[in-house]
Amino acid sequence: MDLQFRFRKSAFKHGFTEADIRHAFETCRYIGKYGTRENVYLLLGFNMEANPTEILYNEIGDDMVNVFHAMPCRNRFLYQFE
Repeated sequence: MDLQFRFRKSAFKHGFTEADIRHAFETCRYIGKYGTRENVYLLLGFNMEANPTEILYNEIGDDMVNVFHAMPCRNRFLYQFE
């Protein structure tokens, strides 16, 4: 089953495209709960230009995610790419 995406306008605030975000999911290096909020996940992967990228999203059912944040990976998460 293919993962389906819903993109919030805020996901594009830092100049990332849908293709960049989808590519980050395909090249995932880390997924985990983010903070104390329920159903918020951090994904670390690479954008289309092979730059480390961080994505925040919610799960909507078994095969859909709601992406609301995408940006260049912050220094505190870069160790996940080593």
